[in-house]
Amino acid sequence: MPDPAPRRDTRGIVAAAELLSRVRFRRHLPAPELRPYLEHYWLIDWALPEPYTTHVVPHPSVNVVFQRYGPLGAGAAAARSEAEVSGIGPGLFTKRLEGEGRVCGVQFRPGGFRPFAPARPVSVWTGRRVPLHETFPDVREPGGGTTDGAVLSAVLSPGDDHARVAALDAFLLARGPAPDPAAVRATELVELVRSDRTVLRVGRLARMSGLSARSLQRLFASHVGVGPKWVILRYRLHEALERAEEGAAPDWADLAAELGYSDQAHLVRDFTATVGLSPTAYARALSAP
Repeated sequence: MPDPAPRRDTRGIVAAAELLSRVRFRRHLPAPELRPYLEHYWLIDWALPEPYTTHVVPHPSVNVVFQRYGPLGAGAAAARSEAEVSGIGPGLFTKRLEGEGRVCGVQFRPGGFRPFAPARPVSVWTGRRVPLHETFPDVREPGGGTTDGAVLSAVLSPGDDHARVAALDAFLLARGPAPDPAAVRATELVELVRSDRTVLRVGRLARMSGLSARSLQRLFASHVGVGPKWVILRYRLHEALERAEEGAAPDWADLAAELGYSDQAHLVRDFTATVGLSPTAYARALSAP
């Protein structure tokens, strides 16, 4: 069942408290008919005296992102606006924020994007960020421009969150979703991985789903964008990241066993490769004055 309210956790955001002290970050639920397909909308506004670089360990989700860089109160000529489809990022996502700006994002549920873009498997977008019109060809200006300025203005111009949410609802409801039982199944299985911490191996997920390992791989490639093993590892890494931010450093050997790693070294290797710091170094950096 779709959540009755947006998630309040900060899983995946590196040094979340530091980011949230610099920007206005909010989540909102979409229209009820969109909730089986979307996690939430996420809105960010900033006015920074000096640049700040944010890092995110991506969820197994496709995002549609509307962005405006430049003074929020100025006309379109004084700012740069764009929209893109952001496929699942295999590694750490890094973004430099400076001056003033605004982002309005749509985070789809894993499996939830394919009904809006049924022509191609979701794996086509993995690791890519492409202009909105490459996925939604109808989003074009009559004069041959790439992205419809009316859509960008409707989403990014309002100062009121509810108006922005209404514009995002209207954009998506005009473009789907197309009925797709396989998408529903994929969403259910990823939610099982996220919510059931006993699912630590692809074999177990295959048995619980009643699918062969090969069928499970095909379903995830076409409707999620990454394989089931990747999803399991990513959710485990999110939990390790969250534990590192809780204050007192956990016992990493115990946590590795709890999350299904064969030993502490495997957890440390995955964490370091993705975040850029070992778990101990990351926890130490967070506690530094």
